[in-house]
Amino acid sequence: MGRFIRHVGIIMDGNGRWAQLRGLPRYEGHKRGVEKVKEIIRAAIRLNIDALTFYAFSIENWQRPKKEVEIIMELLQNHLKKETQLFLSQGVRFKMIGNRQMLPTNILKIIEETEQLTEHCSNLTAQFAISYSGRDEILRAVKKIIENQIKPDELNESLFSSMLDTAGTAEPDLIIRTSGEQRLSNFLIWQSAYSEFYFTQTLWPDFTEEEFTEAILDFQKRQRRFGKVSEFTRS
Repeated sequence: MGRFIRHVGIIMDGNGRWAQLRGLPRYEGHKRGVEKVKEIIRAAIRLNIDALTFYAFSIENWQRPKKEVEIIMELLQNHLKKETQLFLSQGVRFKMIGNRQMLPTNILKIIEETEQLTEHCSNLTAQFAISYSGRDEILRAVKKIIENQIKPDELNESLFSSMLDTAGTAEPDLIIRTSGEQRLSNFLIWQSAYSEFYFTQTLWPDFTEEEFTEAILDFQKRQRRFGKVSEFTRS
């Protein structure tokens, strides 16, 4: 497949618009979006990708209409109950990143149960950013550093990264955003310093395994220099 890719972040955008374009209530878009997650997980396993991070629900999303938030939380709860056995059969480790203190008790309980049940799985790590904000994650990491009384001269990028929710997972090689928007929206803002980006007009419920593969192939054509001079540049 060319250049090796370990971690892909996905900003799943366009569920509500997908439903509205079809004259359906917004929750139908969210339901369709949940089904799409399973398809992309299966594709990632076939492509030998180590980790996926899905931007599922941001801290800012708590400001959406109460009914819509309740439906999203219910979909999350039902999905985890239903799909845990699928995770186990496919060797998928489920992990949540985000502010757990903001979650309802019943949702947090099933998230933690799913994490415990799948922690031994090694084919793929599927991280779900729930009640997540990149800035909030950084602030919480700073608080951990203060609580652990780490001295300024002891602090470096590696130590700081270990305080983030994504500790132990490689930084994303590629970030995909659906629906035509071209911004990070507070997603993995520390981890994405050298990520490549792939933007598509496709709404998330219409995003296919084929387009996911196209995004991977597009990434593999790129030359990543990480601030260095290209090895092909002549002096």
